[in-house]
Amino acid sequence: MASKTDIAKALLGIKAVFLRPDEPFTWASGIQSPIYCDNRLTLSYPEVRTLVDEGLAALAKERYPEMEALMGTSTAGIAHAAIAADRLGIPMGYVRGSAKDHGRKNQIEGHLEPGQKVVVVEDLISTGGSVIECVEVLRAAGAQVLGIVSIFTYGMAKSAKRLGEAQVQNASLCDLDTLVKVAVEEGYIQPADEARLLAFRDNPSDTSWMNR
Repeated sequence: MASKTDIAKALLGIKAVFLRPDEPFTWASGIQSPIYCDNRLTLSYPEVRTLVDEGLAALAKERYPEMEALMGTSTAGIAHAAIAADRLGIPMGYVRGSAKDHGRKNQIEGHLEPGQKVVVVEDLISTGGSVIECVEVLRAAGAQVLGIVSIFTYGMAKSAKRLGEAQVQNASLCDLDTLVKVAVEEGYIQPADEARLLAFRDNPSDTSWMNR
């Protein structure tokens, strides 16, 4: 399985992660962020896609050996769940953001047996809200959710608290600490920017990092 450093280099190399502490991005929530992740880009680069999906498959097998199926989050986790499940030779499905308003009105797509042991595949863990909603939908349908595997996590305190309250574990291929360290070493950002990025992670609502 690729190391966190390998994944960080791959994400930075294809510009799936942008680091702009001097020109922050605005998230949908209105938060000003020095980082923006678009892990969907990994699908467009075969070598990176293989690195990521073999990593997700290996991580899921290592952390949750009893798993019987993978379930992707909509939409970014779907393709990765499909590829990783193919490598593992196990069933796959996905959870919609909301139930369809026509046909069978499914929110879970794919076959799910009551009591089936599943692992959720997510591309990015920020505050943890969306992936926990997915977990809750699966549990309501009778699945036994063993945990989550994801490509990248910010490692925010809010997500750790939410995951703990939901009694679900996440294992990520890469995290912000590793990524900013690699970004400094590879010259993507200045050494002084590392502290700014980690300050954002520790308290996203505090914008004092912007003035450093």
